[in-house]
Amino acid sequence: MTIHHQSATQLTRIICAGDISAYEVTTASLEQIQAENPNLNAAITICAEKAQAAAKRLDESIGRGEIPGPLAGVPIVVKDNLCTEGVETTAGSHILRGHIPPFTATAVARLVNAGAIIVAKSNLDEFAMGSSTEHSAFGATKNPWDHTRVPGGSSGGSAAAVAAGWAPISLGSDTGGSIRQPASLCGVYGLKPTWGRVSRFGLIAFASSLDQVGPFARTAQDLAAALQVMAGHDPHDATSTAYATDALNTALEKDIRGQRIGICPEWMSGNGLSTGVADTVSHAIEVFEKMGAKIVEVTLPKTQEALAAYYVLAPAEASSNLARFDGVRFGVRNEANTLPEMYKSTRGTQFGDEVIRRILLGTFVLSDGYREAYYRQAQRVRGQITHEFESAFADCDLIASPTSPVIAPLIGAQTDPLAMYRMDEFTIGANLAGLPALSIPCGYSDSMPVGLQLIAPKFREERLLSIAAAYERHAGQPGVAS
Repeated sequence: MTIHHQSATQLTRIICAGDISAYEVTTASLEQIQAENPNLNAAITICAEKAQAAAKRLDESIGRGEIPGPLAGVPIVVKDNLCTEGVETTAGSHILRGHIPPFTATAVARLVNAGAIIVAKSNLDEFAMGSSTEHSAFGATKNPWDHTRVPGGSSGGSAAAVAAGWAPISLGSDTGGSIRQPASLCGVYGLKPTWGRVSRFGLIAFASSLDQVGPFARTAQDLAAALQVMAGHDPHDATSTAYATDALNTALEKDIRGQRIGICPEWMSGNGLSTGVADTVSHAIEVFEKMGAKIVEVTLPKTQEALAAYYVLAPAEASSNLARFDGVRFGVRNEANTLPEMYKSTRGTQFGDEVIRRILLGTFVLSDGYREAYYRQAQRVRGQITHEFESAFADCDLIASPTSPVIAPLIGAQTDPLAMYRMDEFTIGANLAGLPALSIPCGYSDSMPVGLQLIAPKFREERLLSIAAAYERHAGQPGVAS
């Protein structure tokens, strides 16, 4: 059996009905990953033995008449910056080679407890710092639609896994667009929940006030199912919330007639936006209007400063978070005669160039004499951006924009770091404001996928899922790259 065209909900239904076993589904997924990964390089670790053992246990429990979880037998791929007990977790970095966590991240554990089976840990930009999944210690991931192109980043391996049909659901993390941007470039759905909606316990931190765990899928229903399981308060994460999730699944059948979709003119031109992407996104917005949504204009002038604020705040937090990777407590250690020499050797050789660049930038903006000029000023801009979004939502229910300004670039084409940073031009604002945002596959430009981004007020993910499901009914489920 191939899982290429099966959704998570379809797989659970036929497994629980006894039409196929979880072991057969898992084995089919593993065989496909093992056959395709040498070329695609979307997986760092393939969890064959553990996955098949878990599938056998699930089949035995179903055979005993036990009630399975809502994701029973569903293969999932997990970004390799989410800790998994007994399975190496590297964050795409040499410095964490051989690191095997003694616990599993809460978001992952909740999916597993619901019956999902981890088949692989996916490739990513090192410590989630990048927009192309080229900045991995384990080599670049290729886009399933065109192997000469990047899949986006930093969760490129997770997006590619779903786009290639390896699994119907995967997990990523989103600090400035790292779920939505690769979802756009790979032609799948990618959801960044509200900050605090999903526990970050077990996520290797990049920038803690911006990071959020979220799912990739090929259907809105699968996104809702994954979020329903993952969301909720976690005593291990004081920033997590107990906000109700009852509206998530009921939202899928709602009519979008009367929904007010805000369009920001400054987001629909300039900013390096390609004509092909702009035209495809504009056509999708016209489809929403034909389906009964009302298009209104909103203004978000401060978001033009989001990129600059982000690249002060995120590196500052990264500088602090990554200080723990010093060769002493865990991970790789370079031997040296003195402790300072060991720190310098380990961090200087085991971190990649992009990670070092951001650590240095973050350390600089936090240093005496520069904190007020850079870090605190960026925090003020963040507050202004948050206020602008709040004001805009007084006039609309959702805000639409392109997800990425361009289609997937060619591998190796982006040699300027600033060009890579600008790939997240439209996505960073939602992270700074802590808002939920979703990338919907909305068409193609030059035969490559294009994504439309939708942003909602805090904890209103059901609005995103509602319009995604409505668009899916109109346009059909996204295809699998072949």
